[in-house]
Amino acid sequence: MRIHRNLAEGVTQICDAILKNGEVAARALDKAFETNKKWGKRDRAFIAENVYEIVRWKRFLGIAAGKGDAWSLLGAQIVRSGGELPEWSEFSHLDAERLRANFARPDSDFSRAERQSIPLWLDELGESELGAAWDAELEALNQSAPVVIRANTLQISRDELRNQLNEAAIETQTVPELPDALQLQNRVSLARFVNAGSCEIQDGASQMVAPFLEVQKGQKIVDACAGAGGKSLHIAALVQNKAQILALDIAGEKLAELRKRAARGGAKILAQKAMPEFLKTLENSADRVLIDAPCSGLGTLRRQSDIKWRLNAKTLEKTRGLQRELLRENAKIVKSGGKLVYATCSILHSENAEQIAWFLSENPDFELEETREISVAQTGFDGFFMARLRRK
Repeated sequence: MRIHRNLAEGVTQICDAILKNGEVAARALDKAFETNKKWGKRDRAFIAENVYEIVRWKRFLGIAAGKGDAWSLLGAQIVRSGGELPEWSEFSHLDAERLRANFARPDSDFSRAERQSIPLWLDELGESELGAAWDAELEALNQSAPVVIRANTLQISRDELRNQLNEAAIETQTVPELPDALQLQNRVSLARFVNAGSCEIQDGASQMVAPFLEVQKGQKIVDACAGAGGKSLHIAALVQNKAQILALDIAGEKLAELRKRAARGGAKILAQKAMPEFLKTLENSADRVLIDAPCSGLGTLRRQSDIKWRLNAKTLEKTRGLQRELLRENAKIVKSGGKLVYATCSILHSENAEQIAWFLSENPDFELEETREISVAQTGFDGFFMARLRRK
């Protein structure tokens, strides 16, 4: 494919926004696409693919190129993907043959952090917490994630949805252990089906959380960190709208998106801002409480590789403190005999099992029923952790 200069400039500008200015990759791309409406479907695909690959392999590409600026990274990525470098001044310092030779060097020439393109401190942290399992997880986290969707069973069965997708020439396969899930064979637009409320794009591991909560019809269920509502919507489908579902979050814009998604999907959910005075009124009232806690997000690096360049030790420590605060405060909502699920999309023990051990030591009125760790390497889904506790 011939590379047009305006597309290359777009890639480098977006990469600078992400890698220099710390913007979230998906938002930076959306902003650029909104600004440059002249870019067609193929143009956007080229830009998105190269941005995500550059962000994912930033460190390794920088070593191969000898420089880490956006143009050098793009040039290295073009060669790495089998393309030819355009004869532009921005690439004049790069030698394609030398780049190919660097990419052909054996893994033993690089440290693991270099080869897997991850900050050294994060590589050391992963090894210290996961031990021998870190190698396989890190390798898996650098692969592209499949697109998994959940049929909204308030409107349609999984098999009916699959038939409709097939009629639209969208091939899917069922997913073991996930009765409402379909995995796409190819990346295509699902806007028509999502906007109709027929399905939600939701990773397989994320689809395991709501069933793990063991919800039942007639219960009062609180999603304490609901965000834009992916798991609240799943809960509503599991109980077929026959439960009192309360979705809480501190971000008003996320709750607005939740309400929009619930309306199109026919889900009955009350979305409420998580203010301290309101939380006080909920104490000892809920049958089920879900804490889908803010976390490092390391389990989602396949889809959000920019996380590893924004994260730092100070931020991670602050996040661990927030997780404990959320456990402490939202546990008060669970009534006697009720259950609480703590979940993260992290693979770090310090955000997962260690947080549960701390909580149980501080709250003897809770007992652990079950934990589940979702390995990226073993399942192909995002890395996730879940713990279900029962209040005595």
